[in-house]
Amino acid sequence: MADNSIGTAEQLRDPNFTPPLHKAIPLGIQHVLAMFVSNVTPAIIVAGAAGFGFGSNSPDFPELLYLIQMSMLFAGVATLLQTITLGPVGAALPIVQGTSFAFLPIMIPLVAGKGVDALAALFTGVIIGGIFHAFIGTFVGKLRFALPPLVTGLVVTMIGLALVKVGIQYAAGGVPAIGTPEYGSLLNWSAALIVILVTLGLKFFTKGMLSISAVLIGLIVGYVYSIMVGMLSFEAIAGSWNNSAAFALPQPFKYGFELSAAAIIGFCLMAFISAIETVGDVSGITKGGAGREATEEEIQGATYADGIGTAIAGMFGAFPNTSFSQNVGLIAMTGVMSRHVVTCGAIFLIICGLIPKVGGVIRTVPIEVLGGGVIVMFGMVVAAGISMLSDVDWNRRNMVIFAIALSIGLGLQLEPGALQHMPDTARILLTSGLLPAALIAIVLNLILPEELADESTEEVSGGMAGHGRGSLPHDDHV
Repeated sequence: MADNSIGTAEQLRDPNFTPPLHKAIPLGIQHVLAMFVSNVTPAIIVAGAAGFGFGSNSPDFPELLYLIQMSMLFAGVATLLQTITLGPVGAALPIVQGTSFAFLPIMIPLVAGKGVDALAALFTGVIIGGIFHAFIGTFVGKLRFALPPLVTGLVVTMIGLALVKVGIQYAAGGVPAIGTPEYGSLLNWSAALIVILVTLGLKFFTKGMLSISAVLIGLIVGYVYSIMVGMLSFEAIAGSWNNSAAFALPQPFKYGFELSAAAIIGFCLMAFISAIETVGDVSGITKGGAGREATEEEIQGATYADGIGTAIAGMFGAFPNTSFSQNVGLIAMTGVMSRHVVTCGAIFLIICGLIPKVGGVIRTVPIEVLGGGVIVMFGMVVAAGISMLSDVDWNRRNMVIFAIALSIGLGLQLEPGALQHMPDTARILLTSGLLPAALIAIVLNLILPEELADESTEEVSGGMAGHGRGSLPHDDHV
C-alpha cells in the first residue's frame, strides 16, 4: 500500500522523484533483502556442482566466498546501470538486477565435477553471452512474436524442473554426503522443514515486508535452529568470520579466459529468454507503479543494461544478471516508483560485495538449511511457469507442441546417458533439457498450421481430452 507520507500521489508515480534520504535508504535496502537469497544461491549451486561447494572438503572451498562476494557486488553494479543509466544503457526505472536462475541448467553441466578449472570457460561464456544479450536490445521488441506464453511458460517451467532435484539433495545433506548414513537423516530434514514451515507461515499469515522476505527470514530461523541442535558451532562461524577479509576488491579475469563452444552457444541462446523476461518485468513495473505501458526506450535500455551488466560481471567472476521479478510486486505494494530508492539498495549491495566477511557468514549456512529455502524458491519457479501457461489457449495444436517439447526436454534431463555418444558441446547443451525444449517449442510454434482437428490427437491422448482454454476470452453462452 502506498505511503503518502513519502510524497504526493503524483510524486510516488514518478521514477525521477527522490524521497527524503532517511526514507529512501530503508526502502532501498528493503528491495535488496527481497532478492538477497535468490541472488547468492546460484553461486552456491554452481560451486556445489563443480565440486568445491558445501561439504566437499575441497581445498578450493574458499573460492565459494569470492563467488558469493561477486554475486552481491555486480548485482549492485548492474542495478546502478538500470537506475542511474549510462547513455542508452539502462531504463531509468526502479529495476533491481540479480543473478539469474535461468542460466543454472546451462551452467551446471558445464562445470559438473570439474572444479575451479571449469570456471574459465564458464565466465568467458558469460562475457560473450552478455555482449550478445546487449545486442538483442536493438531489436528485442520484434522478438516477442516468437516467444508467446506457450514458449516462455514452458521454458520457465523447465528451469524449475531442472533445479528441484538440487533442493532435495541439499535438504538431505548435499551431494558429497550421498551414500553416507547421514544423507537423508531426520536431523538434516528437520532443518530444511523448519525453513519451509517458517516461510509458508510468513507467506500466508503476514503482509508487507515480512511476507516478501519470507524465505530470508525462514533461512535465518533455520540457521538459529542448526546452531541449537549442534549442526553448526559458534567456533565455525567465528572461524569463517575471522578468516574473511574486512575489505577486498574484485580481480579481473581471476579464473582466466577460455573459449568453449558449449558455454558460448548456451549463454547466447539463453540471452533470448532472459531478454523477454526483462521486457515482462519492465512492463510490470511501469503498469504497477505508474499505471502506464513501458516505452520502447525503456525496454531497449533495460535490455542493454542486462547484457552490459552481465558482460562486466563475467569479467570479474560473477554470473549472468537479469531483472528480478520480486521487485515488481514490491513496487506495487509500496507504491513508490522512485528509481533513486533502488539506487540506495544498489549501493548497499556493492558495499556488501566489497566486504568478504558478509560472504563469510553466508558460507556458514548449513546446506540442509539452504535446501529448505531452495525447495521453496525452485518450486516457485515451476509454479510461475505454470501460471504463465494459464494464458495459453489450450487447443490441440498447442497441446501437441507442448507435449513434444516437454517430452524431449525433460526426458534428456532425466536420462543424460542417452546422449553419451554425442560430441561434448552437443551433450552439454542437450542434457540441460532447457535448450532443446525451448528450441523445439519455438520452431514448432512458428511452422505448424494454426488449426488441428480435435480428433487428430485422440489416439495418443489416452482418452484425456483437455478442454482448457487458458484465460482467453470466450463466449459462455455457446
